[in-house]
Order: sequence, then structure tokens, then C-alpha cells
Amino acid sequence: MKSVNQDTITDAFVAYCEKTTSPRLKLVLSKLAAHLHAFTKEVALTHEEWRTAMTLLDRAGQISSPERSEFILFSDVLGLTSLVDMINSGDGRTEYSNLGPFYIAGAQWLEVGGDLIGGNGGDPVVFYGQVFDAAGRTPVPGAVLELWQTASNGLYSNQDPKQPAGNLRCRMKTGANGEYAFSTVRPAPYTVPEDGPVGDLLRATGRRPWRPAHFHFLISAAGLRPLTTEIFPDDDPYIDEDPVFGVREQLVVRLVKETDSSVIPFPLAAANRLKRPFYRIHYDFLI
Repeated sequence: MKSVNQDTITDAFVAYCEKTTSPRLKLVLSKLAAHLHAFTKEVALTHEEWRTAMTLLDRAGQISSPERSEFILFSDVLGLTSLVDMINSGDGRTEYSNLGPFYIAGAQWLEVGGDLIGGNGGDPVVFYGQVFDAAGRTPVPGAVLELWQTASNGLYSNQDPKQPAGNLRCRMKTGANGEYAFSTVRPAPYTVPEDGPVGDLLRATGRRPWRPAHFHFLISAAGLRPLTTEIFPDDDPYIDEDPVFGVREQLVVRLVKETDSSVIPFPLAAANRLKRPFYRIHYDFLI
């Protein structure tokens, strides 16, 4: 090992991995080291730049908590999270997009057609459609659909003590024909956390921290791979500059302005009290 140099160090690391009992772990670690070493040589990384990177990682660890992972945020703004989503999408399924840091398990159950608006302000939206099996394009009854979104102030319920617990969150089982429907309000755009090293990175590269408004969905059904995705209104001012690269053309929708709730093909609990005009979104998920 005393003869290791910049031409042999990658092979030396790979040799260290020979005893692993997991072929996948060996492959991932070997390729990680190979690309990392190649990058280091290509840019001729300096000691100062290396120390800066290590300091950023130290600060990411210090600012992270069970409610916030600065490391995941780094993955998001570097495009790594979305690249993993893109690689694992396909097969005719609705594309993956970011889970984000604000998901809470165990949200309230809502019947198909239920109302989430409650006391929330903002433009009312009726969101509806069906869940289909991507392989056979057949409806999936009993799929569990989880939704979470920001209120009109751009905050999620677990960020904002003024919001009721579980506000603008629900779980819903699809009906006999895979249908789902609910009334809610239009979410607002918001900034990713910028008070830590990720914020420093965004400012250093001239990027804005604003995420376009979106609806989060997590959909699962027996025997099918769970889908985590986001749906984005097409008229959001930040639609083309999402700092975490979550927007996909397939996930962008048009909000259609309506005055007559009878155009919605499913009964709505809030039909008689729905503020007019409202917006509707029709979107079918393939899982």
C-alpha cells in the first residue's frame, strides 16, 4: 500500500471492497469512488476547496434534525433526488417526484368526494380522477391515496402553529372504479430552507429558493409499487426554475375555472357550499 499514487488509489479502494458479501454494495461503492476520484483529478481539487466541502457537510450535520435533513436538501438541489426518481420511473407509470420533508404518516381518512377546505382561505379547487394499474390500465379499487399540501400562506401544517393539526392532509381509499375526488384550496409556492449551507450554495450560484406550488401524493395498493409524486399548476411563476428539479412535463396540469359543480363526475361533500368560481383538476394516476 505504500506505493499507492493518484493512478492506483482507485484500484486500492476497490480492493478494500473485495471481502464484502453484497455484490450490489461492492458495485455501488466501487463506482462511487471511481467517479469521485475522477472528478477530483479532473478539476484538480485544491485543499481549500476540499476544506470548504467538508465544512459544508459538518454544517449540514449540525443543522439537521428529525424534522429537517440538510443532507436530503443537498441531494434535492444538486438534482440527485430527482435523478433517482427519473431512473426508477418508467414502465408506463406516472413519474415519481420528490417526497419532500413535510410528509406526516397517519393523516385523517376522507371519503371520496370529501372536503379539505374547512376554514382555509384561498381559491377553491376540486381535484378528481382515477387510479389505474399501469400494466393493464385497469382501475384499482381500494388504493390508498395520501395527499398533503401548503395552505395559502405557503406553509404546511407542521410548519405553522396557527394551522390545525393535520390541516390540508388526508388519506383516501379509491372507490370501486378506482375513483378519488376531494375539494381543497390552491396551494402556494414557498422557499426551500435557505438558512443553512444549502442556502449558501443557492446564493453562490445565483439560484432562487422558490418551489412552484404543488400537491403531494403518495399512492399505494396491494401488489403494486407505491408511487410518490407531485402535481404542479401550469401557471405558477416558478414552474421553470424549481430548485429541487421536481417538475416533469407529465406532472404539470391546467386549472380549469368552473362555476357549476355538476361537471364533476363524483359527488362532492362541499358541492352546496363551494365558492364560485372554483378550479378543477382532472388527473389519472398510473401505478
